[in-house]
Amino acid sequence: MNRDAVVVGAVRTPFARLDGELASVDAQALAAAVIRALTERLPASVGVDDVLMANATGPGGNLARRAALDAGCDVTVPGITLDRQCSGGLDAVTMACRLVQAGAGEVYIAGGTESATTSPLRAEDSPDVGARGRGFFPRRAFSGGGWEDPGMAESAEIIAWERAITRERQDSYAAASHAGAVAAADDGRLAREIVGVATGAGTVAHDSCLRRTLTADRLARMRPVTRPDGTVTAGNASQIADGAAAVLVVSRRVAELIGGDGLVHRDSTAVGVEPRLCGLGAIAAVDRLTERNVAFDPAATHVAMVEAFASQMCATIDALGLDSARVNVGGGAIALGHPWGASGAAQVVRLFYTLQVGDDGLALAAVAGGMGVAAWFSRCAQ
Repeated sequence: MNRDAVVVGAVRTPFARLDGELASVDAQALAAAVIRALTERLPASVGVDDVLMANATGPGGNLARRAALDAGCDVTVPGITLDRQCSGGLDAVTMACRLVQAGAGEVYIAGGTESATTSPLRAEDSPDVGARGRGFFPRRAFSGGGWEDPGMAESAEIIAWERAITRERQDSYAAASHAGAVAAADDGRLAREIVGVATGAGTVAHDSCLRRTLTADRLARMRPVTRPDGTVTAGNASQIADGAAAVLVVSRRVAELIGGDGLVHRDSTAVGVEPRLCGLGAIAAVDRLTERNVAFDPAATHVAMVEAFASQMCATIDALGLDSARVNVGGGAIALGHPWGASGAAQVVRLFYTLQVGDDGLALAAVAGGMGVAAWFSRCAQ
C-alpha cells in the first residue's frame, strides 16, 4: 500500500499587527477560519480523521477541538493542541504527515494559530500583581537545567556577534524581505494564500504589517533594542502578529480522489541545540536531514523559514550554503508578521503556492529554548 502523505490544500488568514485589524478575533476563531476553509475543499464522502493545531500563548482548553467544532466539523472529529513555540504549526503538519505514513488515518487538518493581542499578558513582576491588579504572568522560561536562557532578541544579538553578521547586512536582508512581500502582495501571489476573516468592522482579507516605504536607509536609523552598541532592531526583527495557517494532509488515495498537484512529505526532523543560540536550530535540523537523505541537497531547494530575526536568517543561509534567491520568496515574518504558533505552518502554505512540479522545498524553524525543525517536501502531480 502506498503510504505517501500529500498536502493538497493550504490556507492562512491575513496576518495583522498586534492590536490591529484582527484584535477582536481570538485564536480559536482564527483557527476555525482556516479549518473551515480546508474542510470545504473535501468531497462530501471524505471525513476528517483529526485536527492538529499549535498555539504558543493561549490559556489552554484544547483549542484545536473547540475550533474544529466552531468550523462545523462533525462531532466525531477530535482535536489536539500542541506547542513548540515558533515551530508548532510546522510540527503539527509533520505529525499529520507521519500519521498518514503510519496508516493511522487518511485525512488531517494541521497548522497553528495565534492571537498575541488577546493572549494572557506576560511581563516582569509589577506593582499591580494581586487581587486588585491585572496580574501579569512572568516572562516565560524556555530553558532549564542551568542552561543560559536569554530573550529572543538577546539570542539574535549573540548570533550576530559570534557569526560576524553586521548591522548593515541585517538591515539589507530586512529591506529585501519587505520589498519581496510588497511585490508579492501587489501581483496577487499573497492573495492565493489568504482566506478572509470576518470581524465586527467587516472582513479582513489583506496583511497589515507591510511597511512599503521601509528601505535600508530608513532601517539604519532605528535604535538597537538590547544594548546601545547592538545590531538587532525593531526593523530587522519580525513583527508580533495575529493570524492562523493550516494545511490539508491526506493519503495518496485521497489525493488522487481530490485531484490536482500536491506536496509530498519526504522527511522531517527536530533537534535540540544550545539554548543561548536558539536561532541556529534550523541549521542543526537540516544537517540531520542531510545526513539521512543522500539525495537531499538544501542548496538546490526552495526554502521557507520562520523569519524571526535577520541575523539568524543570514547565519542559516551562510551555514547551509543556501541560494538566497530561493529563500523566503515573497517575503517573510520581518515583513508579514510572526503569529508564533501559526508561523511554522505558514511556511508550508508558502511552499504549496511557490513550488512547481518537480521542485523540492524546505520548511524551517528555529525555536526558543534551543531547537530546530526541518521538513522536506516535493511538488508532484497527482
